[in-house]
Amino acid sequence: MSTSNEIKLQEQYIEKVKKINQNRILKYTILTMGCQLNENDSEKLCGMLEKMGYEKTENQKEADLALFNTCCVRENAEDKLFGKLGELKRLKEEKGIIIAIGGCMMQEKHITDKIKESYPFVDILFGTHTLHKFPENLCRTLEEKRKLEDIIDIEGKIYEGLPIKRDSHSKASVTIMNGCNNFCSYCIVPYVRGRERSRQPRDIMNEVKELAKQGYQEITLLGQNVNSYLKVEKEKGIEFEPYEGINSFATLLKAINKIEGIQRIRFISPHPKDFTEDVMEAISSCDKVCKLVHLPLQSGNSRVLKEMNRKYTKEQYLDLVEKMKEKISNLTLSTDIIVGFPGETEEEFEDTLDVVRKVKFEQVYMFIYSRRVGTPGDKMENQVPEQEKHKRFERLKALVESQIAENNQKYVGTIQKVLVEGESKNNKDLLTGRTDSNKVVIFKGDKNLIGKIMDLKIISEHMWYLKGEI
Repeated sequence: MSTSNEIKLQEQYIEKVKKINQNRILKYTILTMGCQLNENDSEKLCGMLEKMGYEKTENQKEADLALFNTCCVRENAEDKLFGKLGELKRLKEEKGIIIAIGGCMMQEKHITDKIKESYPFVDILFGTHTLHKFPENLCRTLEEKRKLEDIIDIEGKIYEGLPIKRDSHSKASVTIMNGCNNFCSYCIVPYVRGRERSRQPRDIMNEVKELAKQGYQEITLLGQNVNSYLKVEKEKGIEFEPYEGINSFATLLKAINKIEGIQRIRFISPHPKDFTEDVMEAISSCDKVCKLVHLPLQSGNSRVLKEMNRKYTKEQYLDLVEKMKEKISNLTLSTDIIVGFPGETEEEFEDTLDVVRKVKFEQVYMFIYSRRVGTPGDKMENQVPEQEKHKRFERLKALVESQIAENNQKYVGTIQKVLVEGESKNNKDLLTGRTDSNKVVIFKGDKNLIGKIMDLKIISEHMWYLKGEI
């Protein structure tokens, strides 16, 4: 069946669910784990649910349906899911709440086997390639009153036209490609999301143009490896429809930069090995593309990087950073770092600290290595003891925090353009927003400023946020 016909079929199931529920407004909760790609998938699941007549609630006890969109990158996500399922058992017995679990974790057989054995009250299990069929799966569960599993291992297609319910009215994420071909030895993603598949340029542009019409100011382009957009298609001779001259990630950035209404363009995550000069030139020349670039390091040691299958050395990474700084004015960098990869020695960990000292990242997302079943890293000998991983993590954290305190000083006294996102979570009398470099800024202001880009003077820094005034 073609993707367009599949979407039409799901629209029919949406109407069926409404009738089964007798057009009552039922309530749902959703818990999203993991990356922004998962968050984008959850927005689509919410869009489908709300079209079926469900209304979102944060109160689990009043929900008629509980949905989990899972991540399998780290072990703590599994612990969190199983804990939540344990909490739901009583609600299942008392009111028959429907429980559905989707996302990356469901592509792992040992996880689905455990759920079926230890949590048999779960109603629906679906994978990353069958998300679009959620209306059909829910309809069948309601009609047939039986458990349903819809998980496939083959490569999924890209489905356009799914309903979407976005959390924000000022910033939105747009997926430009799915899957990954890199097979880093610590990462399960290629096994659960499949190989790289790029969306058609026209579909991406139409989505961004529609967001601009709706008043969105900022978009973030998403993919496991965004700067290889259309690379696989060109290498394998897979046809893609020409549109506005887009044939690469660099040309996509330039095309989106021309769309009226959009004020900021971000993207995550690029891979250092694919960071070509045309992408640097596009970032430099496009006034709407934020000059904060997320450039995952993972380790600062060349031997460890080779074991990780990252395809660059410490020296090549540092050379790339220097080249980017030369070509892109006001560049700031953020990164990901894994501590305690199998076999990492004390001296090799020092190389990571050395890179952090030299680059002075604006933000560092730090992770303790977590074994993932099915990855080469899980089978490696010389696993670093947990106690040693935590000691190294604390040393990295101390270094990063000392650099953040130093970096923050450069903002004090400057005027920054801040996209106002909403009320501060910690103080409803203050508003919060982000700079071009993704720094959180809190300030006093009227609620009607939400969704606008404001010039704010930074008056003080407080480690994890800046304080500003109009």
